[in-house]
Amino acid sequence: MTTVAENIVATLRQNDVERVYGLPGDSLNGFTDALRKDGTIRWEHVRHEEAAAFAASAEAELTGNLAVCAGSCGPGNLHLINGLYDANRSRVPVLAIAAHIPTAEIGSGYFQETHPQELFRECSVYVEYVADPSQMPRLLEIAMRAAVEKRGVAVLVIPGDVLLAEAVAPRVTTIERAEPRIIPAQAELERTAQLLNGADKVTILAGAGVAGAHDEVIALAERLQAPIVHALRGKEHIEWDNPYDVGMTGLLGFASGYRAMEDADVVLMLGTDFPYQQFFPAKAKHVQVDIRGEQLGKRHPVDIGLVGTVKDTALALIPLLTGSHPTKHLEDARKHYAKTRAKLDDLAVPAGKHKPLHPQYVARALDRLADQDAVFIPDVGSPVVWASRYLTMNGDRRLIGSFVHGTMANAVPQAIGAQAAFPDRQVIAMAGDGGLAMLLGELITIVQNKLPVKIVVFDNSSLNFVELEMKAAGFVTYGTELQNPDFAKVAEAIGITGFRVDESDQLEDALAAALAHDGPALVSVKADRQELSMPPAVTLEQAKGFTLYAIRTVLSGRGDELLDLASTNFRQFI
Repeated sequence: MTTVAENIVATLRQNDVERVYGLPGDSLNGFTDALRKDGTIRWEHVRHEEAAAFAASAEAELTGNLAVCAGSCGPGNLHLINGLYDANRSRVPVLAIAAHIPTAEIGSGYFQETHPQELFRECSVYVEYVADPSQMPRLLEIAMRAAVEKRGVAVLVIPGDVLLAEAVAPRVTTIERAEPRIIPAQAELERTAQLLNGADKVTILAGAGVAGAHDEVIALAERLQAPIVHALRGKEHIEWDNPYDVGMTGLLGFASGYRAMEDADVVLMLGTDFPYQQFFPAKAKHVQVDIRGEQLGKRHPVDIGLVGTVKDTALALIPLLTGSHPTKHLEDARKHYAKTRAKLDDLAVPAGKHKPLHPQYVARALDRLADQDAVFIPDVGSPVVWASRYLTMNGDRRLIGSFVHGTMANAVPQAIGAQAAFPDRQVIAMAGDGGLAMLLGELITIVQNKLPVKIVVFDNSSLNFVELEMKAAGFVTYGTELQNPDFAKVAEAIGITGFRVDESDQLEDALAAALAHDGPALVSVKADRQELSMPPAVTLEQAKGFTLYAIRTVLSGRGDELLDLASTNFRQFI
């Protein structure tokens, strides 16, 4: 007899799924036992189901293939939800098996009863309840195809008794991803070309949708003499080998990217869902290219919206462009970028003796010492700032994270998925101290699963980015201090080689040793709590906010905090 669970496992094997991330439970017994019997798909045991979903999300993003996670009924699969939100918003294909309570008990308020099909509806492209074995494997095939083609999360809610039931139709199907070419209509392309040909100052804003279209976007920029500004998720795809690159814009960006956008007559948005409306220039015209028509004009009104893949749209558009654009806009943007880049690099210097390290220095050293095909995964918060400004992409390196969902504690569990998928590749989690502590148990997962993950902890004893937001809004920092252990000793106790860095002259040796270590390693760096990650343009409201913060801080008896802030950041203003 072939059970429903065994048919699921056979289908996953047929579709080249190599591992499932999860935590076992009684309602999942049919599925985990089917994995045991099959023996070809590895059960990647984690300490919290949230980590399972994050790990699957990272694997799917790095490979482009379907990744799988599983949770037992009630609280078990409910723990998946944050990681599934991240995967769905990052638009990566993940299948979640959400086990359910016994079929006969559904609706009775049974032990651990929830309604997963309702809970997961907002964070998935497909979710369905399997009430009877006769629905399988059809619903599995629909779910897998939805995840692959819609690039999102598909959830199958299956009671434990259904998993153990005899399969009615135990067929096994291969789900292949379609690779269509999507090109706007010729009339739309000609109208776009007319607008671009008539503009003196065009700036390209490149997002994650330029993946696989690097050369075509560079050719488009050359024809338009357009500087290329990237959003965070576009960095790994377009920053490298790019003479038109002028940096990033947005809250994590820097001045040159902001300026190139602000000075433009036309902003050409390519595959980007850049969310911050205040960073779009008010006076420019906007052209947007996206494979999803519903995204057009979502962030800023557009003058022309084109539905198409970036690569194919660029190839169709280039022959229609005259190539007679003035070069001044590009030259000015490049000069501004060179000055901005130099100022940022000037901040990446060692701190004084017995002083906490500047996080810029840590990120720059890590960039220099890491492998040329390293995978970097920063925690949400200040580590993302330093990663976006100081890590160098080259076409082989990857930079992933919770860049859309924006959740704490993503770095280590995503590193688990990345390392499981690429055991011989250098995977580096740039962890905040708050993020690391939130899912600290996953350090045990790293050891148990023998994953050589490297972790660099920015230990500033605070929820640092939250403090920055408070200061910018004029609030006295409150509730953000963290009383941390010695993370290097914690790592050693768990079985991870640990290094502690309290002085700048210890950093490079510790990083080099950790990166070269044959196994997992953690470097805990005492980072400066008062380091400001300045936005590309300080608004009047932010300036007012910092003034209010200063006044309120003094009045609350914490004036020494202002002195530390001024001392740390004086070099940013000269």
